[in-house]
Amino acid sequence: MASNNPSYLIIGAGVFGVSTAYHLIQKYPNASVTLVDRDAYDADSRVAASWDWNKVVRADYDDKVYCKLALEAQDIFKSDPLWKPYFHQTGVYWNCRSDYAQNVISHHKELGRNDDIIALPVAKARKLYGGIFDNADYTGVKEVLINRASGWAAAGDALTAVTKRCVELGAKYVVAEVASLEFDGRGSCTGVQTKSGERLSATHVVVAAGSFTPTLLEWSAAKSGNPGLKAGERILAAGITTGMAQLNEEQLKKYKDMPVGFQGYTPEEGKPFIGSLPPTKDGEMKWWGSKIFTNTREVLPGRYISSPPPTHDYNQWKVPGPLKQDIVESRNLWYGPESATWEMKKHRICWDAFTTTSDFIISPHSASKGLYVASCGSFHGYKFFPVLGKYIVQMMEDELAPELVERWAWDRQRPDSSQNVEYPNAEMRHLLEPTAKL
Repeated sequence: MASNNPSYLIIGAGVFGVSTAYHLIQKYPNASVTLVDRDAYDADSRVAASWDWNKVVRADYDDKVYCKLALEAQDIFKSDPLWKPYFHQTGVYWNCRSDYAQNVISHHKELGRNDDIIALPVAKARKLYGGIFDNADYTGVKEVLINRASGWAAAGDALTAVTKRCVELGAKYVVAEVASLEFDGRGSCTGVQTKSGERLSATHVVVAAGSFTPTLLEWSAAKSGNPGLKAGERILAAGITTGMAQLNEEQLKKYKDMPVGFQGYTPEEGKPFIGSLPPTKDGEMKWWGSKIFTNTREVLPGRYISSPPPTHDYNQWKVPGPLKQDIVESRNLWYGPESATWEMKKHRICWDAFTTTSDFIISPHSASKGLYVASCGSFHGYKFFPVLGKYIVQMMEDELAPELVERWAWDRQRPDSSQNVEYPNAEMRHLLEPTAKL
């Protein structure tokens, strides 16, 4: 295709991909914009990390860059008719074992925000919200951050609605499993080949495939003979267990107005942030576990990387007992003995792509012209859904702010993961061994 008639093929219809399509089709209403995903956007079950019961929408970051971006996204969640129906401003309650609260408050002030955000001593904070967090784990907690501007979104519903709007605006949606990227004789990316043998072509190819990204790049490197395509140490695919309890009428009455809860930990404590989300309209309360695990397997002969299980649905609903127990232990960190009788209704393994710093990768791929990567949500990408595409389009058009170019570059230098509590901390098969202890 002529370069003066650009077309866009986006692999993956989670928040990175859909937000890209949304911003492209608004900016270029007559452009050819195609999303390709293994699942229909309105399917009853999807593997996308962003297809979920609910996700946290907050701007309480101790990293000023992401704090600013999250505030921008949160403003859209609160005001834009497309996103607003899915946002619930319940506030958040952070148990902080570091200076996290003070850093967050400082960033908000520096950014000129006057959100209702305070830090309280534990004794005072645990009396809030009718004392529902009185039995939480406060070991090592310095103070509690209360940010009433934050909340959560009905994640899957919002993803479906925005994708539907993209299609209404003229974007195409193709249901197919991608087998490899396609290249011309000069090594430029020209599209993809699906597992059924269909070829989809475009002048701009965006890999927004989440946890599948490293695997797709491995397959494409092998087929094309271009080893530079591989993700290598840049991206690590990993999963986490989520679970939901069905509250009865009495329990729902007690917890229906609760905020999102976070247990914040330090690298020395070896745990990620563990959260509890308010009940959905169906009275289901969600947690996620403390184990973020890789799944190292052979994706090509002799090539072992972390990759989701090789089934169409990633075996996301087949949650083994040890991982269900991880949810119980996370639940107890919030509600203690009183939650022992709660009916655990659903479990899901959610997969995403990680960098050692939890920074996104939003960048041209250095090994092929016309190929771009927009991935690595590191389990915190959803809250940026309304604005991700804006910055991905800026990246493709070489208009991204230098600070973000550096943070999100494909070939940037990255520190090790030792200071990142959100980096994968276990191998799944080790957790499932009989001697494993969670």
